[in-house]
Amino acid sequence: MPLHILGLNHTTAPVEIREQVVFAGVQIDRALAGILRLPGVDEAVLLSTCNRTEFYVEASSTGALELGKWLRSDQTLNEQASAALFTLDGENAIRHLFRVACGLDSMVLGEPQILGQLKDAYRQADTQQSMGTQLNRLFHHTFSVAKKVRTDTEIGANPVSVAYAAVSLADQFFSGFSKHTALLIGAGVTIELVAKHLHRKSIGRLFVANRDLGRAQKLAAQFDGFALPLSELEGTLPEADILISSTASAEPILSLAQMKTAIKTRKRKPVFAVDIAVPRDLDPAISTLDDIYLYSIDDLDKVIVEGQNSRKTAAVDANRILNDETRRYLNIERSREVAPIITALRDHGDALRNQVLEQARRRLSKGADAEEVLEFVASALLKKILHQPSVRLREAGEQSDQEFIETVRELFGLKNS
Repeated sequence: MPLHILGLNHTTAPVEIREQVVFAGVQIDRALAGILRLPGVDEAVLLSTCNRTEFYVEASSTGALELGKWLRSDQTLNEQASAALFTLDGENAIRHLFRVACGLDSMVLGEPQILGQLKDAYRQADTQQSMGTQLNRLFHHTFSVAKKVRTDTEIGANPVSVAYAAVSLADQFFSGFSKHTALLIGAGVTIELVAKHLHRKSIGRLFVANRDLGRAQKLAAQFDGFALPLSELEGTLPEADILISSTASAEPILSLAQMKTAIKTRKRKPVFAVDIAVPRDLDPAISTLDDIYLYSIDDLDKVIVEGQNSRKTAAVDANRILNDETRRYLNIERSREVAPIITALRDHGDALRNQVLEQARRRLSKGADAEEVLEFVASALLKKILHQPSVRLREAGEQSDQEFIETVRELFGLKNS
């Protein structure tokens, strides 16, 4: 069955829609199990990040349609969200998967995190046994393509990340951090990068709040910061000039009421806030408050574009590699499709040879002349091999099937007479 992709990402849907279609942890396991029960779907991998939710499935056309119905029902998608979904199949789907793995389809051109996220999605599908031979083979090829692009191009040079963009925007807002306090919510890879950039820019004070206090303490210790549990967030919030959040929470971490209280305590001192999470951690209504400047992950796009111009030339080379690798993969798969036919053809030839050899041995055992037996073997084997093609050619002639006739002519290397 061909590869089909269904999903949405930062190029087809804003964060307001993307946060409606997010799967994490056991939700991914549940989704994979549900997808495999659909008629016409054989294999599935689900990738869900802040910038994309995409289903990679080996399925029939019917299976692909069933997947779309399932997703709209499972996530209760409204008309706007449904319109943001895209579908790809066959060669276009393979090329898209390669682009995703190489960071060529990312908001941050060439960013490396997506490859790790794709590998996590692969491992989770493997654990759930939702992936068979075809997707397994495709993803291994995908990972090798991503490695080749990283090795042979400069796509990873001059790194620009969402974390870097958030800190750069904050730097423009405050013109320096030494007298300011940053409060980071979360303790994942993105927040760690934010903390690293803030520390390099000499942030005055750094707080890290997380549901798991141990993780917050470990991260804060790396950058001379302070850790606190989410339960103590309100007490520290009034001190935060910079607020950056990135968690996997399905519900908002910070409410409008909590932010109102903090703003009142701050006595009109402005707050720069960035919500990198999808679904969003900060109630969007917070943006209506005076003295708070709230940005979503989509608002960082301009900062990111300005910082990645140096990668555009590398992207041309990377896309050239992807085109070559897409063709190579398709050629390999097409070869696999005919391999069983080649095997069957060889088996058929072996059977005919054995039949003729057995007849030849019987003739020799009865004292027949060796030269006469050799003539018999050559003649009999030739007749058996050419019998079925000859019958089909006669039928093709009677039916004026010129295409079949030309195929046979090409197959046997026959010249036009």
